[in-house]
Amino acid sequence: MRITVDDRPTGRLTDAWRTCVGTGRFDLALRRDYQDSLALVQRDVGFRHIRGHGLLSDGVGVHRPYEHRGERRVRHAFTYVDQVVDAYLDLGIRPFVELGFMPSELASGDQTVFWWRGNVTPPRSHSEWADLVRATVAHLVDRYGLDEVRGWPIEVWNEPNLTAFWRDADRDAYHRLYEVSAHAVKDVDAALQVGGPAISPGADEWLAPFAEFVAARDVPVDFVSRHAYTSGPARQVPFGTRQSLAPAAELLDQFAAPRRHLAGTALADLPVHITEFNSSYRPDNPIHDTAFHAAYLAPVLAGGGDLVDSFSYWTFSDVFEEVGVPTAPLHGGFGLLAHRQLKKPTYHLYAFMARLGDDVLARGPDHLVTRHPDGRVAVLAWAPVDVTGREPTPERHTLALSVPLGPPGTTSAFQLRSSVSEDAGNVRAAWREMGSPHSPRPRQLDALREAAEPARTHRALPVTAGRIDVDLTLARHEVTLVELTPVVDETPPWGDDDRLLDGPDDTAPADPPGQS
Repeated sequence: MRITVDDRPTGRLTDAWRTCVGTGRFDLALRRDYQDSLALVQRDVGFRHIRGHGLLSDGVGVHRPYEHRGERRVRHAFTYVDQVVDAYLDLGIRPFVELGFMPSELASGDQTVFWWRGNVTPPRSHSEWADLVRATVAHLVDRYGLDEVRGWPIEVWNEPNLTAFWRDADRDAYHRLYEVSAHAVKDVDAALQVGGPAISPGADEWLAPFAEFVAARDVPVDFVSRHAYTSGPARQVPFGTRQSLAPAAELLDQFAAPRRHLAGTALADLPVHITEFNSSYRPDNPIHDTAFHAAYLAPVLAGGGDLVDSFSYWTFSDVFEEVGVPTAPLHGGFGLLAHRQLKKPTYHLYAFMARLGDDVLARGPDHLVTRHPDGRVAVLAWAPVDVTGREPTPERHTLALSVPLGPPGTTSAFQLRSSVSEDAGNVRAAWREMGSPHSPRPRQLDALREAAEPARTHRALPVTAGRIDVDLTLARHEVTLVELTPVVDETPPWGDDDRLLDGPDDTAPADPPGQS
């Protein structure tokens, strides 16, 4: 059945999908491969903000206590902070600030998380923590300007509902930390944005008490944050993890959860930011590297902006060390990019989204049709996936559309189609066919980069009465972008390709001898 796409927009495509992206710990941004990867992502996608852990951890060196004349004092040093934020701004991306983790000299305990040992205990002095937050935010304002930093959301901590990230998952202790932190931020400027509670999936019972706490104590809060993942329990294998997945619609249900749980509270109308989302919460799950993953997440990117103000993919790059230094380039990391700037299929999903128009003409379970201000039409389409693995997905999925294309009098359209699937733009498949080299040679890396590019085709299509028939056959786990541009024919009268190999035209005068 052919779907007729209306000429009138049904709405606008928000930029919630690229408002923010996740990153490995803060100080990784000092590395060349990190900055090269981020530059590539910014060229093809163009995220607005970037969020990661560890701004206040020891590796960044902000909190520097010392003794002088028998008195304990603290110096706040921003050598690394400045280098990282300067690099971000040079690449056209701004911080989504996360306040954490605890500096070891301020921590009340020695519990840590991750290979790089971020301390996850409350401060032993809330006043000293407030000084640290206040000094950090004030420095950012002083260096980058108040108008600039007012646009950077500031989130208090990360997943305090989990014992791994906050000692004993103590909700009251988190509320106290949030209160102190929020007031310290607002001490710098009342218009700065601060929020939380940055909870993980399955902890929505934290939302109403958080709302009650901030309302009862008049604690400032400008946004609510939550995380979303759909993977089941982890089964460890050497240097990797295997997990089941819930259908992608579960991610959209999680996006909608904060507003459901906060209805009727003082926070009901605040912006909602999903500051982390992905399929698996593990940084060593090969599903992240697959074509399946791009098709799985396509409906989430297409529809998530209707539910939240932002949803941040975790993460842009595999330059990431929560469970240690990766042992191979395609190791199941979170990133859109593997090491050495190898593009995964989900990278291309984001790059395709960046080429869509602002006006939404149609949505469906397998497609999103948009239009640009200049009249170009872009269609994102994807093949369905099966998360159970029990039923083989069809090798082919068809989609037939009747798409409006103007201006009046247009008779032809140029179609450019870009696709990733099991057989195209699939760097993991190429790497496996290569024998899964742990340290690819330069020529192998070149081959992998070529294999990682989408398949691209082009053709001319007729436009009849302002409409064009688009018939798509999608391969297994394919995501495709179809871009339709009205043709203005400027071919000269002699530009007939059928006569490229003809001899002289008998009707034209011959060139004089010796001239050409």
